[in-house]
Amino acid sequence: MFALFGGRSLGAFSSCCSGSQVFCRTMSEAAVKTSRHGRQVFVITLNRPEKRNAVDVDTASLLTRSFEEFEEDSSARVAVLTGSGGTFCAGFDLSFLASSGSSGSEEAMWQTVKGAAPHLGPMGPSRYHLSKPLIAAVSGYAVAGGLELSLLADMRVAEESAVFGVFCRRFGVPLIDGGSVRLPKLIGLSRAMDMILTGRPVKAREALAMGLANRVVPDGTSLPAALELAEQIAAYPQDAMLADRASALDATYNCTSLKEALSRECKTGGDALLKGAAWNNAQGFVSGIGRHGNFDNFKNSKL
Repeated sequence: MFALFGGRSLGAFSSCCSGSQVFCRTMSEAAVKTSRHGRQVFVITLNRPEKRNAVDVDTASLLTRSFEEFEEDSSARVAVLTGSGGTFCAGFDLSFLASSGSSGSEEAMWQTVKGAAPHLGPMGPSRYHLSKPLIAAVSGYAVAGGLELSLLADMRVAEESAVFGVFCRRFGVPLIDGGSVRLPKLIGLSRAMDMILTGRPVKAREALAMGLANRVVPDGTSLPAALELAEQIAAYPQDAMLADRASALDATYNCTSLKEALSRECKTGGDALLKGAAWNNAQGFVSGIGRHGNFDNFKNSKL
């Protein structure tokens, strides 16, 4: 599926490059790059270092197509989203917003905000619902729309000097890529309000303490750490893990009662059990794989 964003076809942007490794407007303007780490980990890199990886309309389209490629690739089990040049993402490119307002093209700006499909936002796939895990490798700034992109991930691996924040507060730009929805769910309403109302910078260690970051690693190592984590997740039997992930997201965002959440958990978990992998993998435990909380021999097993 090629979605439309801002009235432009994603196919038009990707057709200039052959293969599936890089989607770009020209080879010298690879604003979004995709690659593989091993066979099962899909890597998406924002590559506008001169703009601190700020996302414009074209980049949003390329980013959406990269997410779609990951979603459609059955061999890719986990994705890692990162940014080049020492910055994750500084948000939406405000030069586009400024030009839209100054030229009086309010309709074009509204189309950008609204998106051409329910899963599209100004940052691209910010309203996307992925069926597989996504990890954000955060270096430098993950602010404004960049913060919102990081919230799309299941986990965030942040470097010591990383900074999160609703920096768009200073310029009167609202959170319209899921930030006001996901942030309170992740860290609680009180802490989310602190970030949303003040726009203050939140450094990595505080982000870890409040649950915004899942890991804090030395500077320059967020991508290797995220890739290692992705490999670990990709090595597990997938049916049960994906069922548990879907149930947790469903209970958090969709269910209106405990009864409903438990019922849906039973359904998704039961479906995973009926696929038979759990019965087969239990034999591995009997043979000694994973005993006493050991993960090393599990990784080397055939499960």
